[in-house]
Amino acid sequence: MATDLDHTARLSSRREGEAARFTLGGEWVLADSAALEKDAAGMAAAARGSARAIVDLAQIVRLDTAGAWIIGRAMDELAHAGVSVSLEGARPEHTILLQETKFRPFEAPSRCRRFLIVDILADLGRSVVSAAQDAYSGVGFLGEFVVASAVSLLAAGRFRFTSLVYHMESFGFRSLPIIALINLLVGAIVAQQGIFQLRRFGAGAYAVDLIGILVLRELGVLLTSIMIAGRSGSAITAELGSMKMREEVDALRVMGLSPVEVLVTPRVLALVLSLPLLTFIADMSALFGGLLVCWVYEGISPAAYLSLLQAAIGRNTFIVGLIKAPFMALVIGMVAAMEGMATRGSAESLGRHVTASVVKAIFMVIVLDGFFAIFFASIKY
Repeated sequence: MATDLDHTARLSSRREGEAARFTLGGEWVLADSAALEKDAAGMAAAARGSARAIVDLAQIVRLDTAGAWIIGRAMDELAHAGVSVSLEGARPEHTILLQETKFRPFEAPSRCRRFLIVDILADLGRSVVSAAQDAYSGVGFLGEFVVASAVSLLAAGRFRFTSLVYHMESFGFRSLPIIALINLLVGAIVAQQGIFQLRRFGAGAYAVDLIGILVLRELGVLLTSIMIAGRSGSAITAELGSMKMREEVDALRVMGLSPVEVLVTPRVLALVLSLPLLTFIADMSALFGGLLVCWVYEGISPAAYLSLLQAAIGRNTFIVGLIKAPFMALVIGMVAAMEGMATRGSAESLGRHVTASVVKAIFMVIVLDGFFAIFFASIKY
């Protein structure tokens, strides 16, 4: 039995001549919406044969949007059944809520009957067009960056040396521990696997050649670039995107300053200068990791390891990785800056562009490494 303290949602109905009276009480809120929907769905059936229906809301204690929507839908079903509906006892705030959440039927969108192969080709076409647009925009942005950098370097007073040093510390110095640690572990893993595989042929000592060539030519610069794309590239996109959202980039333009010269140039140049240094540290860490594993697993002393390493690698092997580093830094910086400047005024847009920045930068780094591999192989360097 309902009492004044009983706030349980309830619905009762009775006949009053040709009218059906529905008395609603308790709390019609989202938490009880599943049960309320079932009760309200029976109102049209209960009013069958009646000319009109009276919905009494005087005993409703609390009503939220979900409850008002359920009542509105029940009233709509009664109206479609040819029953005239009237409200009684509704509080002013409940009346306003019922008017604002008035039930409106939604038409399900018609499904287009399309072939799967057509959808796949359409997605492929859109991806190709998007990639072409990105390439076109990238060339334009690169030209703008080259001009802004030349202007900054030629006019000594306009070059932001302090900003350059700050970003070199942020991108380079602060990345050192994680890059050194990861490459140390990778060098150790490569050495361990190399020793285990080559030991079967009695050639465990050749693991030193494997480590030296693989790390110095490929792994050192590639791992460092991928980590910088994830760490510093995403930071550049987030910083520029936040400035774009706060209209700070527009404020620079209003003051007659070039955002590319002020914001992009110091960051990209800092990456170009930092990545070769980080690559050198990464190479040394990976070689040290290989030294430890060769010493423990194969009994190759540090002196013998260095001697074998010196015999296995040439100067060109050492230089190849360092040559790639500035170009990879340029690609990472340009992609990150472009995505940051393309951010629109929402957090969702910023998150989407940060993700795109990391994915595109890593993809471009791997593609660029492939081109370098083909180039150095063709000139036999």
